[in-house]
Amino acid sequence: MKSINPATEEVIETHEEHDEATVDARLDAAWDRFESWRETPISRREKLLAAAADVLRENSEEYATLMTAEMGKPIEQAVSEVEKCAWVCDYYAEHAAEFLQDEHIGTVPGSKTYVSYEPIGPVLAVMPWNFPFWQVFRFAAPHITAGNVAVLKHAPNVFGCADAIASVFERAGYPDDVFTSLRIPAERVAGVIEDDRVRGVSLTGSTRAGRAVAETSGRELKPTVLELGGSDPFVVLDDAPLEATAERAARARTQNNGQSCIAAKRFLVHEAVYDEFVERFTEEMRALTVGDPTDPETDVGPQARADLMETLHEQVAASVEAGATLRLGGEPLDRPGHYYPPTVLTDVPEDAPARTEELFGPVATVIRVEDEAEAVRVANDTPYGLGASVWTADAERGEALTTKLTAGNVAVNHVVASDPRVPFSGTKDSGYGTELSRHGIREFVNTKTVWVEDAPTDE
Repeated sequence: MKSINPATEEVIETHEEHDEATVDARLDAAWDRFESWRETPISRREKLLAAAADVLRENSEEYATLMTAEMGKPIEQAVSEVEKCAWVCDYYAEHAAEFLQDEHIGTVPGSKTYVSYEPIGPVLAVMPWNFPFWQVFRFAAPHITAGNVAVLKHAPNVFGCADAIASVFERAGYPDDVFTSLRIPAERVAGVIEDDRVRGVSLTGSTRAGRAVAETSGRELKPTVLELGGSDPFVVLDDAPLEATAERAARARTQNNGQSCIAAKRFLVHEAVYDEFVERFTEEMRALTVGDPTDPETDVGPQARADLMETLHEQVAASVEAGATLRLGGEPLDRPGHYYPPTVLTDVPEDAPARTEELFGPVATVIRVEDEAEAVRVANDTPYGLGASVWTADAERGEALTTKLTAGNVAVNHVVASDPRVPFSGTKDSGYGTELSRHGIREFVNTKTVWVEDAPTDE
């Protein structure tokens, strides 16, 4: 199990897979720690989380450099990711107790009824490589602070990041085994889910992986949160300011080298502004700097793995063969590393991969639509439902359109992004369950109703 620098194709480190005895020992330790951790006052858990935020900020360059080396994220974006992790820690350090306080409900005179939110035990997090710190911390910050313990199964190409995250909790002063990591391949995840010491599962990844986790978790009657793929529509109405919108469109498509579930992928443009938007957008994509991700001037670095780049190119080639017009890019760069250039496709047939599949890289599909009604139809014509955005000079017009778009997150004149303060979730093949905000912290708790009355009398 190797970490390979996608910019140079050099091996960074080889990691030994954990054998069954090691996995068993770590699950035992997690279960034992849960028994004491759940009794730790939440005020203490909040203080430790605030300390984790400090550790992240104090070591942001170290962690960002590791991210960039292992999966190719441009260094400035990697630094921002570490800072966002600190933010989510700050957020729950301030609000966790508030979100989990008992909720009193009036019933009948002389009785006391309330709801308490209690931790359930070790929760397995199956996390992806594309945001190797953020995806873990947006899971761990709320659920550890709620009194659960975390067991991480990270993607093999970012096991170095997994070790670094464990060190954050250690440096912050957490007890041993509140956060632990398993170095196992995907085919061993089902066995961990089936283990009685694991009480819930959170997965961020592909729809295929989500189905497998949901099947096993459902059979075991364990709660799950699934954040899966997306083919997010970016709807450009006929009154949108095109220069600013095209600039944001290029950023929305290529952030994190285009490897983001909530990246804009299908650009649905009103026919009245289609030609001008395509011209402006193509120039914005052409102007992006592709290169060394350690260089602060780089906009787009390499794809995280060779197989991912190859799959992306196969999808582009198949779409062109089906009749799509290639406006920009479309060929892997002839240089060391897994570099795929910003690519723009137009005139894409409805059954081509660029319309029907998620393209996980800096490839944009631009689609002409006749009016708002067609924009809504095309936007919703996908098995996914993660994010969507609407771009218009009239915010009220855009807001009215949000009610017709089937997605867990819809933005008007704003690039779709996660934020600790608001819920993040998907629908359809993009998954279910909620992360972040007051709603996310309650996904892995026992919502317990308590009803108390005075003792009955014998009279």
